[in-house]
Amino acid sequence: MDKILPLDLRRLLQDEDELALIDVREQGRFSEAHLLFAVCIPLSHLELLVADRVPRKDTRMVIVDDSAVDDFGSRAIGRLTDLGYTNVALLEGGVEAWQSANLELFSGVNVPSKAFGEFVEHHYDTPRLAAAEVKAMLDEGIDMVIVDSRPFEEYHRMNIPSATDMPGAELAYRIHDVAPDPETFVVVNCAGRTRSIIGAQSLINAGIANKVAALKDGTMGWHLAGYELEHGSTREAAKPSGSGMGKALAAADRVATRFGVPKITPDAVERWLQDVKRTTYLLDVRSPAEYLSGHLPGYRNAPGGQLVQATDEYVAVKNACLVLADDVGVRAVMTASWLIQMGWQNVCVLEGGTGSGRLESGSRQPEVLGDIGVANITTDALAATLEDVTVIDLGLSNDYEQHHIPGAIWCVRARLHEAISSLSKPRRIVLTSTDDLLARMALKEARALDDALDVQALIGGTERWLAQDRATESGLAHIIGEIDDVWYKPYEHRGAQEKFMRDYLSWEVALVEQIERDATTQFRTF
Repeated sequence: MDKILPLDLRRLLQDEDELALIDVREQGRFSEAHLLFAVCIPLSHLELLVADRVPRKDTRMVIVDDSAVDDFGSRAIGRLTDLGYTNVALLEGGVEAWQSANLELFSGVNVPSKAFGEFVEHHYDTPRLAAAEVKAMLDEGIDMVIVDSRPFEEYHRMNIPSATDMPGAELAYRIHDVAPDPETFVVVNCAGRTRSIIGAQSLINAGIANKVAALKDGTMGWHLAGYELEHGSTREAAKPSGSGMGKALAAADRVATRFGVPKITPDAVERWLQDVKRTTYLLDVRSPAEYLSGHLPGYRNAPGGQLVQATDEYVAVKNACLVLADDVGVRAVMTASWLIQMGWQNVCVLEGGTGSGRLESGSRQPEVLGDIGVANITTDALAATLEDVTVIDLGLSNDYEQHHIPGAIWCVRARLHEAISSLSKPRRIVLTSTDDLLARMALKEARALDDALDVQALIGGTERWLAQDRATESGLAHIIGEIDDVWYKPYEHRGAQEKFMRDYLSWEVALVEQIERDATTQFRTF
């Protein structure tokens, strides 16, 4: 097994060759301390995620773990090698060795994107208003609109009163009909800071005539100021009118010129895809609903605002090529402009967008690598024999806590061997997960632990069990190993939410100084 020392890895991070830096710990553990450009692909989900994130199997990869705690890194390299990846090394000593070399570790998730948001505010001095100022404007009846730059699901959960949902890349596309009067003040918000800052600066970069400001600290800041939020709102910005479309296209032209956003022809994209030394991601930056109604083959849905907000959730190969597509080019150009500023060298907008080829409808299923077993026990059969089997739930711990099959044990897949070895006597084992995919992935390894074990996977998983309104339990009574699989948003914690909100907002602001100490970012200014 090849290994690499921390200082050698740091040099790799600063060159212009492709590199996938993959942290294989569970997300909760990853969020406590990780390398800046590490992408979290937990060992438990490796075969389900790695093909989309690292599509070229000879890509240079470095695996990160916490070798003082577990053997996830060496196991991941063995699994990746079996899956056909040929250029994989392990960071010697893991995150502990990185820190011992006086190199920077970061907490949280989506850190490069969030650090970039703070960098943007710092560099451009993006206008911002505190919650009290916005509340006073609302109370005074000032001519203003509030636009929420988050996906609809987040907006629907909680929003600033009167706000209309208009996710990140949609802002320069849809704002012209929502605020047609240039005297209307536009306030952009998100849950915290990043998407508020990027959203407000997007409208400024697009050259709209209105005054624009970010709501400082978003819905969290609003809540901490003691103001009420709305819940369950459904106000969404409509598609642009003819006039709005004209203004949106003009705005995109201005942004493309300023930030040097290149276009690429479909033929050139095909040449990129045929280049065996180049990783090329094809990303459709429209809304999920538009993507489902029709998208180009091979393109994954990555709504533009989220692609900027959480780039590491879509692409894992540093210095790869990104091709962005939408219908008329506005959202692709706006998204590309931000990725270029983040330091991505090879970002292009597809010429002709979704109109350049035949479309296919429906969701795109992720490519799953490795052996996928067959789920072979029905919910009826499990319910009839529940007292005679041990159910092991491999789904998310927060889902398990809410409701699980009665008597089920919970563990992450990477610790399945611990769960099985903890059983007092071998019994029939039924694996389940949210749907049945993760359980089916684990069948082979579970059976390999003991040839005498009878291991099955539940058809349809826990999702089907719940859909049939069968008996469930809640709580965390039967846990094997650590509960470290989930990073919780500040408002998702069980208690002391206000403290978590304040800590989170302080953490975001402090990222500017931390990335300066790290000195491996390549953010660009214009």
